Amino acid sequence: MIKIVLITGATSGFGKATATLFAQNGHDLIITGRRWNLLEELATELKKVNMIDVMPLCFDIRVKDDVENAIFSLPEKWKKIDVLINNAGLASGLGPIQEGDYEDWEKMIDTNVKGLLYMTRTVAPMMIVNRKGHIVNVGSIAGKETYPNGNVYCATKYAVDSLTKGMRIDLLPHGIKVTQISPGAAETEFSLVRFHGDKQRAENVYKGFQPLKPEDVASVIYYVTTLPDHVNINDLVIMPTAQASSMHFNRTEG
Repeated sequence: MIKIVLITGATSGFGKATATLFAQNGHDLIITGRRWNLLEELATELKKVNMIDVMPLCFDIRVKDDVENAIFSLPEKWKKIDVLINNAGLASGLGPIQEGDYEDWEKMIDTNVKGLLYMTRTVAPMMIVNRKGHIVNVGSIAGKETYPNGNVYCATKYAVDSLTKGMRIDLLPHGIKVTQISPGAAETEFSLVRFHGDKQRAENVYKGFQPLKPEDVASVIYYVTTLPDHVNINDLVIMPTAQASSMHFNRTEG
């Protein structure tokens, strides 16, 4: 059955890989992000290669009014959303709490927590009306284990962990599935954004081991949405083989 899948943060990393995988399997997509040129490019490519419908929406999930305007203005066909993938998220800065940058903190809280809430609050009622749906929240190992200098980023991902549990309970009477996928170290734009564009510092994060690829996480996201109606994965942690916890790595290469 063809589904309508809404993916936030679809212009790169997990979001782009997930959009590509769902498209390859014939599902129609709503892809969101803040970079219109990348959204438009991805939408054109996915439609051409996979013969599916793609609706690109350019807005900032941190702005509640923009979220509501974008989703509520969708044509009726596109409001029958089967899967919401709350993927958009970021880390900004890495340092002790006493030296924290307020702008970094607000960016992470607004994106990772409030953005996820705005999207869920807007889409979940539509799913309830449609009597079907699956919400997938992309968390992190940082939401399971706090690590040095990760303070606020970890706190936002702990919030995603708790919100996922709360959503699962609240949406239970409506038959809406809720799943959290929590990746470990993955080579995306994550570290480049965290270190404010410092490419050398970002590359050092992944030295000596094979990190996850976006496609690895996308395959897991896709898998949990293809299970029978009576099966729900509540929580799934995916790690590189070379990573045992947030702080334990087997760096044997290079």
